Amino acid sequence: MKDKTIDYALRATWQAVARMYNEEAAKYDASMATGFALLSLDRESGTPSTTLGPRMGMEATSLTRTLKSMEDKGLIYRKKNPEDGRGVLIYLTDFGREKRELSRNTVLKFNEAVKQHISDEKWLHFMEVTQIINDLIQEKKIFNTTE
Repeated sequence: MKDKTIDYALRATWQAVARMYNEEAAKYDASMATGFALLSLDRESGTPSTTLGPRMGMEATSLTRTLKSMEDKGLIYRKKNPEDGRGVLIYLTDFGREKRELSRNTVLKFNEAVKQHISDEKWLHFMEVTQIINDLIQEKKIFNTTE
């Protein structure tokens, strides 16, 4: 099966990447979700909590749990959105900015390690293939029942 389906290759690879990031994050009492959230937050202007879930591809329950953990660890703080009193903006603390930089460097290190083992041409092909897959899904061209 692993040699025949795209989804198997994607899933197995993503699980390996997630495991690797979680092992690295555990060294800093964090998780991949925490690192990803840190990287998804605007460093200066704050980020509306309502845009964070879709940006990260995370369900509301998981996001709430991640943000609560991040707040407890002093990585973020919340303030009412001055433009929308019902909303909340999430800001990085100084400690959060420091850990965001650590997360950023971890991601860059992973990217560099992979790029050292593949040609520029293969990298471009990989990015093209992932974009095509995403476009097909977004445009509902795979399981569209109206055709």
